[in-house]
Amino acid sequence: MSMITEREYRKRRETFGKKLKNGSVAVLFTAEPKTRSNDTEYPYRQNSNFYYMSGFKEDSAALVLVKTSKRIKSYLFVHKKDAAEELWNGKRLGVEKAKERFDVSDVFEYGELNAKLKEFLAEPKVLYYDFGLDYSKVKLLKRYAKNIDTFKNAAKKIQKMRLIKSDAEVALIRKALTITQEAHHRAVTRVSALQYEYELQAEIEYVFKKNGAYSDAYTSIVASGNNANTLHYITNDQKINHNDLILIDAGCEYDYYASDITRTIPAKGRFSKVQKELYNLVLSVNKEIIECIKPGVLRSQLQQKSEEMLCRGLVELGILKGSVKKLLKKGAHKKYYPHGIGHWMGIDVHDACPYKDNKGKEIPLQPGMVLTIEPGIYIDKDDMSVPKRFRGIGIRIEDDILVTKDGFDNLSKKIKKETRDIESLASL
Repeated sequence: MSMITEREYRKRRETFGKKLKNGSVAVLFTAEPKTRSNDTEYPYRQNSNFYYMSGFKEDSAALVLVKTSKRIKSYLFVHKKDAAEELWNGKRLGVEKAKERFDVSDVFEYGELNAKLKEFLAEPKVLYYDFGLDYSKVKLLKRYAKNIDTFKNAAKKIQKMRLIKSDAEVALIRKALTITQEAHHRAVTRVSALQYEYELQAEIEYVFKKNGAYSDAYTSIVASGNNANTLHYITNDQKINHNDLILIDAGCEYDYYASDITRTIPAKGRFSKVQKELYNLVLSVNKEIIECIKPGVLRSQLQQKSEEMLCRGLVELGILKGSVKKLLKKGAHKKYYPHGIGHWMGIDVHDACPYKDNKGKEIPLQPGMVLTIEPGIYIDKDDMSVPKRFRGIGIRIEDDILVTKDGFDNLSKKIKKETRDIESLASL
């Protein structure tokens, strides 16, 4: 069972309802099942905003909020019970059980949605829906919204709510990270016995599944040697050279909440002197930026500081030449550090929450936000401008951080990242 109670879901609906204008209707739909090939489908995953507002995991459902000047009513529409269909595809909750489980004004069969929409949308002035909705659904809404002249994006309001995590949400992220910790540590202890990247991926994802994480939160990256210099390398099919580093970006999703961890480990269990030099530069940035996290800080400040530190380090190692100030101004370091310092994380691994407010101003960090911190350095094997010893090395070190009222809590602090800790784990 989820750690998130029905009471919390109801509170979210009430909070969302308060943000709606009087005389409005908000309609949220579930995700559509996706075809993988011919008659096979991808494992079903609920639309994140729908799940956040309801905790309901089935498809073919809708949530409708109707707001008048007097009250807010919420209606859930669920797929009807059908014994023949359930024989093949599993049990449905159905209307009666949904009424018992969900604290909503009423529950109807999904087949009644059209008739109810016609009724709900006859009077209101404003309709809220997700502007990224599939066109067939938009067409359905517009058919019954003939008298409505204002349309607003419901997704934006929910995504803003998702910025601040509740204690129950943080507990689920912690649980995901406990599993991900075991997976990364297993990778370190098993790597020297393996030949291919996909074997290492299998070890990691075995731990996810074994511990009840239904899925990875994103496709695992297991990038040995120069493959680590492709940021979203997911082929994971190359033979591991035992002198290489392996960049592993892998995290599980536990009960709809993500973890997102990158560690870079030596294939043979020990870092070479050169690998250590680059690794310790990235690690020092990772640790120092995490220490900067507290309410009121801007992500752009963290980004700027990470770029300054990495640029200075690249000059000290002889990878970049010239004054740090001029190199930063030119963006010379971006060749080796092309991405952001981190992103929001929650129900989605890249949580679809805003980075700026309605006026376009950056949203400062606040207690309850969860973000990743992930500096990296990537030096392609064919980059002749760099001393030969550094070529073909890619390193990223990523942690998941909760902003607290006094500062931060590194939720992934138990996942080894000091070179000596990784080496001693590898020798077990």
